[in-house]
Formats: sequence, C-alpha cells, structure tokens
Amino acid sequence: MTDQAVSGRLSEAQGGDFSVVAAIDALDVATRAIAGELDLDRVLQVIVDSVRDLVHARYAALGIIDANGRIETFITSGISTAERERIGAPPRGHGLLGLIIRDSRALRIADMSKHPDAYGFPAHHPAMQSLLGVPVRTGGEAIGNFYLTDKMGTAEFSEQDQRLVEMFALHAGIAIQNARLHSRVQRLAVVDERIRIGRDLHDGIIQGIYAVALSLEDVPELMIEDPAEANARVDRAIDRLNSAISDIRTFIVGLGSDASAVSIGSRLAGLADELLLSSGASMALDLDLADVAEIDQRLSAEAGVQLIQMAREALSNAIRHSGAPRARLSLRAYDAEAVMSVEDNGAGFDPSVPARSGHLGLLNLRDRATSVDGAVEISSRIGGGTRIIVRLPLASPETERP
Repeated sequence: MTDQAVSGRLSEAQGGDFSVVAAIDALDVATRAIAGELDLDRVLQVIVDSVRDLVHARYAALGIIDANGRIETFITSGISTAERERIGAPPRGHGLLGLIIRDSRALRIADMSKHPDAYGFPAHHPAMQSLLGVPVRTGGEAIGNFYLTDKMGTAEFSEQDQRLVEMFALHAGIAIQNARLHSRVQRLAVVDERIRIGRDLHDGIIQGIYAVALSLEDVPELMIEDPAEANARVDRAIDRLNSAISDIRTFIVGLGSDASAVSIGSRLAGLADELLLSSGASMALDLDLADVAEIDQRLSAEAGVQLIQMAREALSNAIRHSGAPRARLSLRAYDAEAVMSVEDNGAGFDPSVPARSGHLGLLNLRDRATSVDGAVEISSRIGGGTRIIVRLPLASPETERP
C-alpha cells in the first residue's frame, strides 16, 4: 500500500521534477509509512522501500554502520532475494560507499564509473549509473546512509531529490531510534520476567524442596530407632516432591494460573498449613486476618501475588531458622495501605551482617515489595526474635479493583 501510494504521488511529476506540492505530499506519505512501525527489521525495510519511491529511484539501500564506520547491516529495495544471493556478501563500506561514510555528507553523482573513488561492482551486480547518498542521523550522530541509484525518467538525481531525502532521513533516524528503544524495552522485559520467575521458584518450589531435605536428615537414625516413623517420613517426602514436580510443570506450561481468583485469606491459611506440614516443626503459628476481606477488594492483583510470596519467605525463615516455639502473622488495612507483620520470639539475627551468597530471601522481600510500590522493614537482634513488616498501597474504596 505504501509503495503504490507514494508512486501515485510521484506520477504527478513532469519530466522527473516535482512540483512543491507533490514533493511535500510524497514526503508526507513516506514518513507516515514508517511512523507506526516498531519492529526494527520491518522499520528498516519500510524505510528503504519508501525512500526509493520518494525520489523514483530504481534501486535503494540503507547501510547501518557500526562504531568503526563499517557497514554492519545492509537493507536493499529494488533487488530481488535471488539477485542478492547471486551477488554474494553485502558491501563493507569501500569505494563510494566508504566516501559517504567518512565525509558524513550528501553526495550526488551523475555517473559513478567516472568518479575517482569508484570501487566497481562484484559479479552478478546490476549495472548502476547515477547515485544519491545521504547520511541518516539520530542525536547528531550518523547511524547509517541512504544509497539511491539510477533515477528513473532522467539521467541523474536533482538537488530537490537530495533535499527530500535529507528531510526524510530525519524521520528515518527517529523511527530507527524508536524501534531500537522498543527492542531494548522488550529485552529488558524478558530479563525482568526471568528475575520474577527466579524469585517465585526460590520462594515457592525451592523452599518446599529444602523443607523436604530437612525432613529427611535424621531418617538414617530413625531407621534404627523407629522404622515406622522413618518410612512415614519417606512417604511424606515422596508426596511433597511429587507436588513440587507438579508445580514445576505449572511454571513450564503456563507460569501459574490466576491466583488472584482465590482470596488472600484462604491463600495465607493454606500457606501456613503447607509450611508447617512440610517442615515437621512443632511451632504454633497464629494468624490474624481480621481485615482480609477489605484488603481483597482494595489490593491490586499483582500486589496480592507478591504479598503471598513475601509471606511464604517470612514464614519459612521463622519456621526454619528462628527456633521459636510460636510465630504470628497479622494482616491489617490502614487507610491507604495494607500492613502485614510476621514476628517470632526466636533466636534472631544481626541484620547488618550481609547475607551469604545464594541466600536471597531478605533481598527478594525488598525486591518484591518495591515492584508493587511497597516497602519492607526488618528488625531483629540476636536472642530477641525477628519482626518483618510489609507495607503495600491500597486503592481508595471508590477505585476498588474488579
């Protein structure tokens, strides 16, 4: 559609020259063609096709250059895929192409074969005579060059052709930069998703497997002292490992279902039972969920997911490391925030001591809270127990989540 539209505007020209109105109209069509594209490969191809039609060139190319001034990407228009394959490797930036790269300014030549910097063409390359080369810049830096050859309908490209391509090059540079930024954002999104999955694996599945390992540590002694209990522990461990395998399959297939469909209170109660059962600990765990119904209505779905994972991490630490006979989790709503508190009266620790390599629990807590505009406070001292407070923003009652 773009090629036909631009060609239609160009057909209004007489003798290869544009009227001012037709030229501006053609430029407008060309720039609109690239404005909505974000895929980098597609952007580059549309740019080359559009600039070729803009000035009625038989052939066009866009050479993207690297930091050393060599052509790293070469996109063509007017040459078929079969012709490109016969020509062989794309140019690297010698001869006239290199001259435009080095000088970083526009160049118009009526007959390339007569220019002293002409490098010649490789075998199977179509014959070309006239040339218009124009740099493409973004942020004041040249990122590539347009190479247009064989002006159709006349012997060479005009000064007006050059001005049109120079104006189009400004738009092309912006489109390329936007596509590059879009590509970078997509790559960063993939990285963020990998980090999120890693946190979920650590806080969920890996914690469960770790608890299984703890429950099996004294099985060799139990085989002698209490074989029945030893067999029961092994059976429970097998069940929990099968459950972990199922969880891993869920990650692989769908990265989890919509957990927000289950109330936060139900998820917290189930989590507490799961952790106590898998650990075999005799700890008493109190839950204070008086405000959970309101929090269910006003806490975002993503914040709800993070809240459950933070509760898992905090409770796991209390059960596994504190040695406390009792722990307590409370969840309350205070005006614009939900506050979850997990505290125990166990061994405690020194928060100023850096975590050992591979022990990411407290760091994960902070990262999870920050990801949903929340905060974490950790207070503990050796012999004095530990308190972890999580604060997450709540929507106003008028804007409750659906």
